[in-house]
Amino acid sequence: MSEAISALGGARFEGYVTVEEVGPVGMITLRGALGSPTLAKAVESVMGVEVPASRRIETAGTKSVAWMSPDELLLVLPYAEVTATQAALTAALGKDHALAVDVSDARAVFRIKGDKAREVLAKLCPVDLSPAVFHAGEVRRTRAAQVAAALWLSGGDEFTLVCFRSVAGYVMGLLRASAAPGGEVGLF
Repeated sequence: MSEAISALGGARFEGYVTVEEVGPVGMITLRGALGSPTLAKAVESVMGVEVPASRRIETAGTKSVAWMSPDELLLVLPYAEVTATQAALTAALGKDHALAVDVSDARAVFRIKGDKAREVLAKLCPVDLSPAVFHAGEVRRTRAAQVAAALWLSGGDEFTLVCFRSVAGYVMGLLRASAAPGGEVGLF
């Protein structure tokens, strides 16, 4: 088995916030009836996290489960645990109509850290990121400029952004430009 590498080799930028490409990160897309008791039990037993409500992300330790759509969850976990987790999930789902796919190598993950992280992302994403509206535990599928992305508040002043690996360079360029020193607008 070849060694996993991140999309941009851990690229990092220090602007008025810190932007870094994180990776490799394990990700499993789970498609199915989110209201299914079998699916809920499988997710909780394998991930140690309940199925989140709409537009929410639940986290326990190094594992998270994010709501992506009415029939889709994104399971985020350590890269080395993906194969075993996918097998355990498939077994726990039994005959329930669902699909669990390893998408780890098809995604890139970024962390945006600093007290102006909301502002940096607000320049790129059509989402109300104001502290009064966007809280910890919320997740949004949106876009960063012209590409699909998902984001959530992963710490006090830290956001996680996930995009397709094929556009990782473009997204890093967007984040660098948005976080460039002197670009603060005092939005939040």
